[in-house]
Amino acid sequence: MTGNLAGRRALVTGGASGIGAACATALATAGAHVTVADLDGSAAESVAERIGGSAWQVDLSRPSELDDLTLDIDILVNNAGVQTVSPIEEFDPARWRFIVDLMLVAPFQLIRAALPGMYERGFGRIVNLSSVHGIRASPYKSAYVSAKHGLEGLSKTTALEGGPHGVTSNCVNPAYVRTPLVEKQIADQARIHGIPESEVVEKVMLTESAIKRLVEPEEVADLVLWLVGDTAGMVTGSSYSMDGGWSAR
Repeated sequence: MTGNLAGRRALVTGGASGIGAACATALATAGAHVTVADLDGSAAESVAERIGGSAWQVDLSRPSELDDLTLDIDILVNNAGVQTVSPIEEFDPARWRFIVDLMLVAPFQLIRAALPGMYERGFGRIVNLSSVHGIRASPYKSAYVSAKHGLEGLSKTTALEGGPHGVTSNCVNPAYVRTPLVEKQIADQARIHGIPESEVVEKVMLTESAIKRLVEPEEVADLVLWLVGDTAGMVTGSSYSMDGGWSAR
């Protein structure tokens, strides 16, 4: 079990839905004051009101706007992300850059903004929501896979620099999670693979997993909750797979 997070301040990006909302809820239930950051300000406000936290409407796809940001937080959960399914030769370069900005450059900016305060207090927990695609590749997802592989490296570097200051940094690597992000992929996957949408989950999303079901957001949040607690103080620079055995192959 995790320790009590009373008095801790947390920021969860992409916190208005899916994994982010589940993480925000879990952290708040454990006593943390949670800032729900999301592009959708009204949805962030809704989640924040429900958990007794704060909302921050922010477009993380423009990370240069965060150059002068300072974050006074104890816990950072980098979760915001999108997906585009396309062959490399057809991938729109602007969309490719957008995904990398949102899912790699923005986490760097947020970590950079949070570390000074964490160092000063001698405590910090950074959890980067990576993916099985942070350690394995799949076709037609070059931007997402590249961003997640980069996030793995950023997380490990943060762990090495933060260790002497009481700051840990880890990745959580789920397979397909039951979220709006995954649901939006189904039509694209069906088109590219030439199969009906009804067959995408079984024939594309779960084909590599030994356990044939989607991951639930609350399962991811439970692992995140442990990683930010006191009993995980020696866990850093790690990547925790929650992929039903996908990466065991």
